[in-house]
Amino acid sequence: MYRRFIKRPLDFTLSFIAIIALSPVLLVVAILVRIKLGSPVLFKQARPGLNEEIFTMYKFRTMTDERDENGELLPNHIRLTKFGRILRSTSLDELPELLNILKGDMSLIGPRPLLIEYLHLYNVKQKHRHDVRPGLSGLAQVNGRNAITWGEKFNYDVEYVENLSFLLDLKLIFLTFLKVFKREGVNKSDSVTMEKFRGTINKHNQQLRE
Repeated sequence: MYRRFIKRPLDFTLSFIAIIALSPVLLVVAILVRIKLGSPVLFKQARPGLNEEIFTMYKFRTMTDERDENGELLPNHIRLTKFGRILRSTSLDELPELLNILKGDMSLIGPRPLLIEYLHLYNVKQKHRHDVRPGLSGLAQVNGRNAITWGEKFNYDVEYVENLSFLLDLKLIFLTFLKVFKREGVNKSDSVTMEKFRGTINKHNQQLRE
């Protein structure tokens, strides 16, 4: 009942209210990104969503476009500025995803939208993370975000899909605010982002929980 008839209207209403309430913050961050990192202000990337349908996800830009003598982008840890790290640690870079929620690409709570290149690497159980809309935050995010392993992340994603409810979403929204306030689990060790997912040893038969 909640998943079919309530969750999407609730997402639309709350994201609409959040965009209005946070519009001064969005404006200030956009101006600072333009001044410190240049144009474009928004980072756009194609990601798989509900039923693996591709959509364009929006985030505030956190890296420069610095390139080497061959025109290749420099490594992430070089292009990520101090200002960009602040945006990430405070999750301010995620705010434009409210537009994705308003459009229906995403939900407030759900498995985080990952890279398209990972789609063929998931095992049967891991694919169930796409049975719901991806979220601005989710069960994996409040349990470690980038500080946990891929296996743990997918365990939490599937657990959320199997137990989705209004009370669970409400709990995760509250825990998300706590995590953002404490700035916990933003990066794994000293890396800029979590290492890439390489797939499971046996992606079709391996159990999600070992």
